[in-house]
Amino acid sequence: MSRSEKAGFKGNKTFLPTKICLVCGKGMTWRKSWAKNWDEVKYCSDACRSKKSNSKTEA
Repeated sequence: MSRSEKAGFKGNKTFLPTKICLVCGKGMTWRKSWAKNWDEVKYCSDACRSKKSNSKTEA
C-alpha cells in the first residue's frame, strides 16, 4: 500500500459533489470558494448567469 493510499488521496475529485449548470448543462465540481453557498450555486460561470437573466427579461 502506498503512502497516498494510507493517508487518503486528497487530490481525487471523483469524491467531490457535482451539479449541472441550469443554462448550458455543463457539469460543475465543488470548489472551495463555493463552500459556504454550495446549495445556492446554479450557474457554472458569470456568462451563464447573465444569459439566464437576459432570458427572463425577454420573456
